[in-house]
Amino acid sequence: MKALLVCEYREGKLLETSYELVAFAEKLGAEKAMVLIGSEAEAPKVNGTVYLADAGKYGEYNPDVHKKIVLAAIERENPDYVVFVHSSYGWDLAPRVAANLKAAQISEIVDIVDGKFEVGVCNAKLRRTVTPKSGKAVLTIQAGAFSAAAASGTPQLERIEADGASVLEFVGYEPAEKKDVDLTRAEIIVSAGRGVGKKENVPVIAALAKAMGGELGASRPVVDAGWVEHSHQVGTTGQTVSPKLYMACGISGAIQHLAGMKKSDFIVAINKDKDAPIGEVADVLVVADVLQFVPALTAKFQ
Repeated sequence: MKALLVCEYREGKLLETSYELVAFAEKLGAEKAMVLIGSEAEAPKVNGTVYLADAGKYGEYNPDVHKKIVLAAIERENPDYVVFVHSSYGWDLAPRVAANLKAAQISEIVDIVDGKFEVGVCNAKLRRTVTPKSGKAVLTIQAGAFSAAAASGTPQLERIEADGASVLEFVGYEPAEKKDVDLTRAEIIVSAGRGVGKKENVPVIAALAKAMGGELGASRPVVDAGWVEHSHQVGTTGQTVSPKLYMACGISGAIQHLAGMKKSDFIVAINKDKDAPIGEVADVLVVADVLQFVPALTAKFQ
């Protein structure tokens, strides 16, 4: 079994998510080769073949041209799977490659179970396992679902060329809308989850954040329900944070949320369910009613 991993390169840098692709291939038990449209200096530090196309010539992103480069690498490697990160780059380029190959595509894989691919359904509340029926398949993996492999190794670089003609032009990157609060700079974050029960209970969590000199965070369900502004959301569709202390209050631990906070130095989770997934990444799991425990803790800090 062989997997061709398509790296991401932005503003002159290889993105760390490229090593998550390596972790995915390792868990799959697949032989790997990689494709990078970037620079030799930023080639991934892995053992194995890396097909390198010059971003100076082909641009950091152009779906027409990058598709041709990936297809050229596929022709050389004949992989079983072509794998992208489920990002703006991956979800734009992957279906173009799949359509050209007339291959199945499985999007936003969160795990591999018994050789099958696990994906979320019903807004990630449930999971199902799927397998492609086509000989080749194009896959995208959820960012953060597979912990990045260590950057170690010496790549065997092979130059790859393609027709650079395209009706599309890459203009540049548009900065994200400025947020009311920048959680990425916070040293302490106290986040509210669906377990707080209702909007009127969010101030209980906010009071703890204030008492600790931290910022209020939130999970996606809380933001979707309109209890907290989106600028406070932590996760793949919010902000990715790495504070010294992260406190998850009433948060079960969906993969999308874990991906946004699992690099925190120390994680405390407060949840009534001792088997909640958040416990797998927490340094301390407090099994308690959030609305009883948090006010008591706040009083101690005050």
